Amino acid sequence: MREGRPVLVVVGGLPATGKSTIADQLARLVGAPFVRVDRIEQAIVTYSPLEHPIGAAGYAVAYALASEQLRLGLDVIVECVNPIALTRDSWAATAADAGAGIVEVEVTCSDLDEHRRRALTRVTDVEGLVKPTWAEVVGREYHPWSRPHLTIDSLDTSPAAAAERIVTRILAARMEERGA
Repeated sequence: MREGRPVLVVVGGLPATGKSTIADQLARLVGAPFVRVDRIEQAIVTYSPLEHPIGAAGYAVAYALASEQLRLGLDVIVECVNPIALTRDSWAATAADAGAGIVEVEVTCSDLDEHRRRALTRVTDVEGLVKPTWAEVVGREYHPWSRPHLTIDSLDTSPAAAAERIVTRILAARMEERGA
């Protein structure tokens, strides 16, 4: 049994920055459940009358799944765009309600041409999911973060190095006092 409280890691950022790759690598490295909002939203669309965009439903399911795993004492890795204060605050509340720590990560790609190339050439590993166009990526609502968080530029940080940086934050968050 590990020492300390469980930790919720939320890996956010615009589409095509490398969030999924980093979160997948991290989940494998630490052996934690990986909750991916794209996968949840696509399953809802596939098995219900809803169509994209489905609104808050995907995030609501993800909050519930993460909360359950945290209450079991497990760390949880979540990957989502996490575009606005409401979603970010809801993740913080999910962690707090479960007595867990939180590590908030924003993945960026500082080279606009490289970010565009990634958006135009990537393929999905979520069956049925149509990736956003470049215009949709740059035109989507995405607010600056208002509280301290870890920023990783995927242009110059490999997924393995990013995962290692996040692990350092997980270890620190695990040992922080509840509510500190």
